[in-house]
Amino acid sequence: MRQQKVKISAGEKAFRFLLYLLLTAVAALCILPFILIVSGSFSDSAEIMKHGYSILPRGFSLDGYRSIFLFPKQIARSYGISIFVTVCGTLLGLVVMTLCGYALSRSELKYRNAIAFLVYFTTLFSGGLVPWYIVITRLGMKNTVWALIIPSCCSSFYILLIRNFMKTIPDSLVESAKLDGAGELRILIRIVMPLSTPILATIALFLALSYWNDWYLASLYVTDADMWPLQYRLYNILNAASKIAQAGVENFTSKILPTETQKLANAVVATGPIIFLYPFLQKYFVQGISIGAVKG
Repeated sequence: MRQQKVKISAGEKAFRFLLYLLLTAVAALCILPFILIVSGSFSDSAEIMKHGYSILPRGFSLDGYRSIFLFPKQIARSYGISIFVTVCGTLLGLVVMTLCGYALSRSELKYRNAIAFLVYFTTLFSGGLVPWYIVITRLGMKNTVWALIIPSCCSSFYILLIRNFMKTIPDSLVESAKLDGAGELRILIRIVMPLSTPILATIALFLALSYWNDWYLASLYVTDADMWPLQYRLYNILNAASKIAQAGVENFTSKILPTETQKLANAVVATGPIIFLYPFLQKYFVQGISIGAVKG
């Protein structure tokens, strides 16, 4: 049988047109700053200072990128370190927090509420920077990539989010799997994790962004320049150029001075790779951020 087409009234058509128009305008406003950054990074600094930013480059110039890639081997090494830290930190964080969240979501866990309270308590009070520094240095992780991974691989807030999401999974699924002889690890991998894809993908995105954009841990625990991640490398390039400009050193060309184009080029170089995560995780991200909004 042929399905009858639903007739749409003129008022609803007008409403949909206005809605799409509004969403298009909002999307344009969201993407416009990034377009200005990319355009400005290829512009001449004097033109930006004189005329401001524009959608198309003014006085096409690559000076901003030349100042960053004066030492390409160091930049490539920093890229590699940032990619390694982001991938390993995200995977390690997901494993640790998924195991913790699953354990806290099970009603048969003894002292579950007490453990959950201790996890929640750390979101209100922390030991501070000095204990963290002592732990990292005493464990011999200073000037290693693990000093950039371990401190951020576990978040109490994310553990509670995973626990709350997993508690919405029907107990009947877990109980039927146990009757079939499945152990806890198999239940977690084969049943719970596939059903928890939205929250795990959302947290993976947050973790990846946090690791990729982090430069603070490197400033604390990494003194070896060969171990600098990308963000801290770019920060030091800009900081060094700023000091040169303030000192008025005449032997350096303007290509390495902290012009507006260099700052914009830093932003493009830093955000370029990580932005490709969004198309793959977008559909899960929308579901993950609405946790608890609707309950059955």
